[in-house]
Amino acid sequence: MTLTLRESGTRPGLLIAALAAMAVVAVLSLGVGAHGIAPAEVVRALFGAADGTNPDHLIVRDVRLPRAVLAIAAGAALGVSGALVQALSRNPLAEPGVLGVTSGAGFSITVGVALGISGAAGELGLAVVGALLASALVYSVGRHSPLRLVLTGTALTFVLTGLGLGLRLLDPEVFDVYRFWSIGSLAGREQAPLLLPLVVIGVGVLGALLVGKQLNAVALGEAVARTLGANVVKVRFAALALITLLAGAATAIAGPILFVGLMVPHVARRLAAGSVPWLTAFSAVLGPIVLLVSDMGSRVLLPTGEVPVAIVTAFVGGPVLIWAVRRYGAAPL
Repeated sequence: MTLTLRESGTRPGLLIAALAAMAVVAVLSLGVGAHGIAPAEVVRALFGAADGTNPDHLIVRDVRLPRAVLAIAAGAALGVSGALVQALSRNPLAEPGVLGVTSGAGFSITVGVALGISGAAGELGLAVVGALLASALVYSVGRHSPLRLVLTGTALTFVLTGLGLGLRLLDPEVFDVYRFWSIGSLAGREQAPLLLPLVVIGVGVLGALLVGKQLNAVALGEAVARTLGANVVKVRFAALALITLLAGAATAIAGPILFVGLMVPHVARRLAAGSVPWLTAFSAVLGPIVLLVSDMGSRVLLPTGEVPVAIVTAFVGGPVLIWAVRRYGAAPL
């Protein structure tokens, strides 16, 4: 797609505006919940002297700040992995679950729980390994065609979902542990060690930005990509590895949250003006915004308790996606 000078020059400004919006939403999220905290008090808790006797400061620093960081990391990972899946498959309705990545991570965690493996690091490792094996199988069967990739991933998802259900029915303890994990939520996960997942997601997002230029060529078709000097097989393999890394890490730390990877790239594509690297950058910012807003909604929708954030993303993102498609039509890949 040929970009006009105005379109090309607008994208940096739009990205800066999106980053500013993400920062504002992140700060607002620190004050929203069953116990509301004024924005001024949130700022004092973040940048003022630590007050160990002030309950508002303790809530902001020890609970809501780690939760916001978790939402930003998971949202970026899901948004970018969704953008890569759609660019790789040339399908605007694709998301990581279509390639079997999410089901592979979930099945691996189920097997790990049955074997007695637990802990945040263990779950992250299991999720990434499971996602890697699933995506490797999908890639080995469908590497020659985007359509075959999607069909293979869908078939594998059904198989792994059935096997995982069988394991959970055979072992009630595995079912109880998986039931907690399988509900995509940020509640109760903010105290888990975040350093390793943040590093993994950061590396994945950086890699996605680097491979985006080659995906630009692949998105034009294999013949055109080869003419432009792109190694189609290597680009597909690199993109699939990054999808596995990002989706596996996000699934490990927040559970399966499927809708973000579908809706965010669709919206980001309108801002990226046909560029996969810019699509990746916008998805890395819009994903956290969607997840932060959804997480705030999950805290206040019920008078007692919280709604899992995966449910809120469906209610928030579904109507937005329908409106966008009806108002503007399908964004071109």
